[in-house]
Amino acid sequence: VQLQASGGGLVQPGGSLGLSCAANLHTFSMYTVGWFRQAPGKEREFVAGISSRSNSPYYSDSVRDRFTISRDNVKSTVSLQMNNLKPDDTATYFCAADWGPKSRNIYFTKTYQYWGQGTLVTVSS
Repeated sequence: VQLQASGGGLVQPGGSLGLSCAANLHTFSMYTVGWFRQAPGKEREFVAGISSRSNSPYYSDSVRDRFTISRDNVKSTVSLQMNNLKPDDTATYFCAADWGPKSRNIYFTKTYQYWGQGTLVTVSS
């Protein structure tokens, strides 16, 4: 299983950026996918997730109303649209996947079996 995160870059505060996570999973629709981020010197933290089956989205409090997660099961991709970016959003963003629907445990790194390599997002003027 491979997950490929892309779309990172440099953006000014208040700007927007879209990340994409592509997976080589022929049963992609059965996987829950999460986005996590890790800033230098900090622990990896949950950003957003989308459950399999229900496609229910979950967000951390810090990004709710600014970020939107969505999935395309035909293309086996999950997107993270990030708006009104802030300097505190600067981090390496990772996508992760695990079989089956999630709800209460969607927020935890230990829930996910598969991880992508990360893409760097820098928010700075």
